[in-house]
Amino acid sequence: MAGREYLFTSESVTEGHPDKMCDQISDAVVDAIVEREAELAAEGYVTDEGGVASPDYVRCAVETFTTTGLIVVGGEVRTHGYVDIPSIVRRTVKEIGYTDANFGFDHKTCGVVTAIHEQSPDIAMGVDDSLEAKKGDTDPLDLIGAGDQGMMFGYACNETGALMPMPIHLAHRLAERLSAVRKAGQLPYLRPDGKTQVTVRYADGAPVAVEKILVSTQHAEDADVQTLIRPDVIEHVIRPVFELEEIAWEVRDEDIFVNPTGRFVVGGPMGDSGLTGRKIIVDTYGGMGRHGGGAFSGKDCTKVDRSAAYAARWVAKNVVAAGLADRCELQLAYAIGVAHPLSVLVETFGTEHVEEARIERAIGRVFDLRPGAIIRDLDLRRPIYRKTAAYGHFGRQDADFTWERTDKIEELRAAF
Repeated sequence: MAGREYLFTSESVTEGHPDKMCDQISDAVVDAIVEREAELAAEGYVTDEGGVASPDYVRCAVETFTTTGLIVVGGEVRTHGYVDIPSIVRRTVKEIGYTDANFGFDHKTCGVVTAIHEQSPDIAMGVDDSLEAKKGDTDPLDLIGAGDQGMMFGYACNETGALMPMPIHLAHRLAERLSAVRKAGQLPYLRPDGKTQVTVRYADGAPVAVEKILVSTQHAEDADVQTLIRPDVIEHVIRPVFELEEIAWEVRDEDIFVNPTGRFVVGGPMGDSGLTGRKIIVDTYGGMGRHGGGAFSGKDCTKVDRSAAYAARWVAKNVVAAGLADRCELQLAYAIGVAHPLSVLVETFGTEHVEEARIERAIGRVFDLRPGAIIRDLDLRRPIYRKTAAYGHFGRQDADFTWERTDKIEELRAAF
């Protein structure tokens, strides 16, 4: 869209949003199972049938649903260990901030229902023993087949220091800050549920101004929007984020919307139902760049919906960081039970500084995109997933987000 001006908008939600609650609960269960299996492996646990505990053994496909006073956790799991799912659920809800029945939801009194069963053996046989292995391939990294079919996308651009699109980056930081001031007691009338939205003006494909900001936050009954919440949100949420991101404050007062309905007392699961995987655009790039459709939360690292999307972001970010393009999108496609990707596509939207075909060949030489290699290179068999489930899986400064590393720049440049 170079050569003209346009507006682009992205949204984020706080950790107390019902859908994000479900994402975090699902990922907290995954973390607990991964951690428990590692503990059993360290103890040398062996089943009566000769099965050996190992982090490699874990499989998870966990979904969570919530509505007024109720949380339901279901799905498929494979593990040698036991985890107390109701306790995990209540602890997660407490940490999010639903600690009082007056908030519309309470970690102590909500009902928790579990419906977990064993992973399908038909899926397991393809993941544990890939098509390549069945044909006699002995490469250890070919043993793990993709946990599902589908296509995954990764994206990066040079609009921000995090190499993320500016609208989603700012929306995440506003949502993160909104939760931070609530948890710190700085604005004690705030409640856990909330949403943010940022509209950015682009000219010739580059961001030139923040046009509009929307913040909707759950609040106490006696907190007035115009006299209290709006000025506080501007002063303690929006301004600090803009200062930290070094963005000049030029947004007009009439272009800042805070709780535009005038009231947001009923929120969380009491205000709306929640479901794992219903915020996939919030989780990724805010609508900029494409999405394969697969959610991340609740899935172990053999599920390429998650691990290959992380790898695609890793590749795209290194391409941009290496100066090979200003924008890069990578598409990967997999077949269930097959280790090697079916296709790899690079799109640079006309911003490449070298030929796209050469970038694609360099990626093939530098990155190994088989599930086993992705798990190894990004160290994904760890209990790191709960923290990914709010404020975006990408663009975060956290050592556990290994897919955010720009550690392949020199290798990519040397590949030319």
